[in-house]
Amino acid sequence: MVDPEDSPGEAGEEEPSEPAAAARTGALRIEKTFIEGLPEDEWRGPIDLVEKPSEAELAVRTMLTERVLGFDTETKPSHRRGENHLPSILQLASADRCFVFRIEACGGIPFAFPLLCNPRIAKVGVAVRDDVRNLQRRAPFDDRCFVEISDFTRRAGVENTGLRALAAHYLGFQMRKSKRVQCSDWSKRLDRRQVQYAANDAWVGRELYLKLEAQGIIPRQA
Repeated sequence: MVDPEDSPGEAGEEEPSEPAAAARTGALRIEKTFIEGLPEDEWRGPIDLVEKPSEAELAVRTMLTERVLGFDTETKPSHRRGENHLPSILQLASADRCFVFRIEACGGIPFAFPLLCNPRIAKVGVAVRDDVRNLQRRAPFDDRCFVEISDFTRRAGVENTGLRALAAHYLGFQMRKSKRVQCSDWSKRLDRRQVQYAANDAWVGRELYLKLEAQGIIPRQA
């Protein structure tokens, strides 16, 4: 996933919008200087890199009892006009573990349908609509119970929509982001940095959701 505000400059760094626009709306703008003054943090628990259909089936079964899953995808960057790629990586964060699935190695996206189509499990993150649409280009599915966190933070008066800024504001830490890793080839075998990067995004999405739910900004899912 690329946050809407990640494109300019270093990955995850959000360029300030026009100050006059923020002033007119009264929205809070989380600035780059504030983010960079915070301590860095990342997911420090177990990460399962899933590269076989049998492993994917087992991983999905372990998540069927979860109430909330952090959700994200990664896609090989396009370097030519008109070039588009399908998502290569699906990452999901449960309460105690992050799973990083290489979609092709797992036989395509249908392995995840028991989770992606499950109305009782919230799949949460930022820019989730684009991620879901792109996954559906791989194989159509009925997306159920996906939550776009930035829909709620905008209503709460925060102008930023990127994961890094929202993590800084609500969770009090700076995400470790690397432009080189973000723009790497996600369609090939992953190295340690890519696996950690993917896990971080899913974990932060879940942590943000739970924090906002506890504060009443996001209604609790039934």
